Amino acid sequence: MKILLFGRGGQVGWELQRSLSVLGELVALDFDPAHNPAGLCGDFSNLPGLAETIRRVQPDVIVNAAAHTAVDKAEAEPELARAVNTLAPGVLASEAQKLGAWLVHYSTDYVFDGSGQQPWRESDRTGPLSVYGQTKLEGEHAVATCAKHLIFRTSWVYGARGGNFAKTMLRLAGERETLTVIDDQIGAPTSAELLADVTAHALRAALHQPGLAGLYHCVAGGETSWHGYARYVLGQAQALGWQLKAGPDQITPTVSAHYPTPARRPLNSRLDTARLQAAFGLFLPPWQQGVARMLTETLSPPL
Repeated sequence: MKILLFGRGGQVGWELQRSLSVLGELVALDFDPAHNPAGLCGDFSNLPGLAETIRRVQPDVIVNAAAHTAVDKAEAEPELARAVNTLAPGVLASEAQKLGAWLVHYSTDYVFDGSGQQPWRESDRTGPLSVYGQTKLEGEHAVATCAKHLIFRTSWVYGARGGNFAKTMLRLAGERETLTVIDDQIGAPTSAELLADVTAHALRAALHQPGLAGLYHCVAGGETSWHGYARYVLGQAQALGWQLKAGPDQITPTVSAHYPTPARRPLNSRLDTARLQAAFGLFLPPWQQGVARMLTETLSPPL
């Protein structure tokens, strides 16, 4: 089996290179052509190049971990966001359908309006608040035109590689004696590692049971606010030996309205994962487990 992965340089793409490598021959592409085999295109603004690449590779599975994820920037460059989040996945879907290949794609809780307090189900009405959310929703519709598709909606993704919320909080806590963090947005911090592992398990099952094709919600278990997330991170860091100017008790909660941004964020990012767990026989561990693991692995105690 041959797997073609787009977006290998991102947090999820980086972990997918590990999790997918045991399923078959993996061709992993980056946006930057300098990092790709000669003649293969991973640039989602180059739609003809993407189509030609798929035709050359002739994959059995296409996995799309590429996206325009700069939520606020998307408000100022909607055409680029739509090209990357909607039009490019449409090209992948068209070429996958022609080949009879599977297409795996990642979406977001931003397709919802963030109202209420109940976890969103796959069947719930969508209502994006931003260009990012709208283009990701359009991307879902494009991907669904491929008969063999798996779409995973997720939220609050972080990875050990590169920057993330936890690392930002640690940096700020080392510089300041008090911090202020939003507490009216609720979700589940979800590791790129978890997403990659779920993808490999689900894809392996779907290859043998095509009826499993469809849309699924995939986030870590439990829920918290950004304020609660920050408190947990600083508490774990202190347990690992970090000396911080601001500890968990020095973080003041506030509301989103105090920090206006170009793109509106959904307040309710909870996602109901019952369908995913039942379909694939999976258990999604509590969010704290992944965050603690990431911190232990990436943060050496200060000298």
